[in-house]
Parts: sequence; structure tokens; C-alpha cells
Amino acid sequence: MSDGAPQPIYSVDSSSFMDWQARYYPSDVFTTLVARVDALIAGNRFVAPTLVKEEIGVVGTTGLNEWADARSGIFVPTVQLLVDAQAIQNQFAGLRDPKAEHEEADAYVIALAKQHDGIVVTQETSAAEKRNPKRTHYIPDVCRELGIPCISLLGLMRREGWTL
Repeated sequence: MSDGAPQPIYSVDSSSFMDWQARYYPSDVFTTLVARVDALIAGNRFVAPTLVKEEIGVVGTTGLNEWADARSGIFVPTVQLLVDAQAIQNQFAGLRDPKAEHEEADAYVIALAKQHDGIVVTQETSAAEKRNPKRTHYIPDVCRELGIPCISLLGLMRREGWTL
């Protein structure tokens, strides 16, 4: 994608990292995907809150954690996002998982995209698309209400014009 328009940043949720590296697009099969993402990283266009790194540190594969450790510069410190993330959490109380035992990254992913007029990348679906949603709001719901673009990892690939 290089039509002269400003290139957006992508604020990436934990679910997209998991689906990429651990579920649907493993690096040993989709070998060019790492190079494509690295090119976005080099252009400062592929970022995530530090809380995402913490989440994938808990639930990610060894390979994903090694990848994240080698690219620690993509993770934006929580303090830079705190005010906007708290405002999002206050406005959308239903975004929080009532059973979560730690600070969740969702509001921070949205705040990061908001701060940079970026695009959220998540594998989450809206509450309306779920059979029995555990919460009233998921990332796509909040993004829609705030007017922030929200796409899946496959949507990012399509938007960038990648073929693998």
C-alpha cells in the first residue's frame, strides 16, 4: 500500500499475536509474514501496549515470546496510554472482563490507536456476534462507538496488499 497517503499505525491486540504465531499463521509455514510484519515495525507502524506483551508472556507460545522479546521496541509503555485507557474504561465499563485477575490490555490497545489516528487489529468479535457474551462490550464494539477503525489480522494483510 503506497498511494502517497499517510500510512496508518496498527495497534495490535494479544488475540492477533496469538492467532498469528500460535494458531493460524505459524511462522514456519507463513515464512514471509515475519518479514512483512518486520517491515511494518521498521516503519513504526506495528505497535502494541506493554500490557499486550505481558498477556502474551502468560499465554503465548515459546516462539511468540521469543519473537516479542526480540522486538521489545514495539511495545508502548503503559504510562503513555494510561489517561486515555482509563477514560475508555470509565466510558465503557462493560469492556472489562469481570473475572480478570490482572489489568487487561483492551482499553490500552484502543487508546494507542486513538492517540495515533491508527487502526486496531484484533481477532475479537463484537458482543452482538457472540452467542452468550460475557461482557457488554468487546474491542470492536468500543472502536465502533468511538469511530476508530478495527480490523482483524487478515484484514491488515488485505489492507496492506500482502500475498503470502
